[in-house]
Amino acid sequence: MRVLLCPDKFAGTLSAPEVAAAVADGWRTVTDGDDLLIRPLADGGPGFVEVLAEALGGRRVPVSTVDPLGRPAAGEILLTADATAYLESAQACGLHLLSAAERDPKTTTSYGLGLLVAAAVESGARTVVIGLGGSGTNDAGAGMLAALGVTPLDPGGAALPYGGAALAAVDALDGAPRLRGVRLVAATDVDNPLLGLHGASNVFGPQKGADRGDVLLLDAALERFAAVLERDLAGCPTGLGTLPGGGAAGGIGAALFALGGTCESGIGLVTRATRLDAALDTADLVVTGEGSFDHQSLRGKVVAGVAGAARDRGVPCVVVAGQVSTGRREAASAGVTDAYSLVEHFGGEESGGLDAALSRPADGLRELGARLARQWSR
Repeated sequence: MRVLLCPDKFAGTLSAPEVAAAVADGWRTVTDGDDLLIRPLADGGPGFVEVLAEALGGRRVPVSTVDPLGRPAAGEILLTADATAYLESAQACGLHLLSAAERDPKTTTSYGLGLLVAAAVESGARTVVIGLGGSGTNDAGAGMLAALGVTPLDPGGAALPYGGAALAAVDALDGAPRLRGVRLVAATDVDNPLLGLHGASNVFGPQKGADRGDVLLLDAALERFAAVLERDLAGCPTGLGTLPGGGAAGGIGAALFALGGTCESGIGLVTRATRLDAALDTADLVVTGEGSFDHQSLRGKVVAGVAGAARDRGVPCVVVAGQVSTGRREAASAGVTDAYSLVEHFGGEESGGLDAALSRPADGLRELGARLARQWSR
């Protein structure tokens, strides 16, 4: 039997390659006669660079950067032979870099991402692809722009403090982007605009620590910033606040559009790099997964892309996840044949299943891998 293992990461616990390896290890304890194809995936968020490095090769270059509160952080860029650099916003802006008490999108900054982009530019790359996802910021990329030479100013001509809230006072821009003609690509599967009911602040702000008052403040601040970008930044497209994908990573997508960047599907890019379609064409069973299989999973995430592609080929697709909250009918309509939860595998939340899933995810995935082999292997 030919089994394709193509999961996303389990955020906060295991990388995508670790998830795939654990399931494969468990499967092989039951039978070693099946052909297991391992293709770890990512959609632009954490793990984007790691997955592409495994698929494309190239050179991984460490870069010193800062986190959303300006503290030192370790980042990296992947340089490939075709003069393309790949990086991910989560290494500098990631929500996982903040404790629960530190999450405040009014003050967190994307400045560290600007340092990563600058390093990619200085490396000689002609194209820079930026994976967007998992951010703890909501500053519409203002910090990133500042690191690249474009400083937001208040009415008195002073540089604004970092964070989304300060943009309520933005009046002008100083400087020009130092990009040396590099082409920018935003890799994301979020189609939310920067502003409005479906924008960065309203949809993603609460996940980053914003209350209702913060959301209203931030949306108004980003609206003002978008107007200044359109007026003062050469080449910025009109209607910046409404462009699909502009709300990705707290509005970093909009900042990349303002710099002349384009948008590309993160999962689509990874699918091509990993040659996933060819693997799907020959698979008898597809196993994918992520940390939480919920309603967001079916909106442009890895699981949705994989399950839809499997369904189109008439191949069963099962999901392994830390938690499963998607309804069976909804999952089936997306192409998911069945879903397995680590929490339930460990006895459910009331029996400590959640704690076990968080503390022993690899053990649980190996056990689920064995269970899958008993149920699905010929």
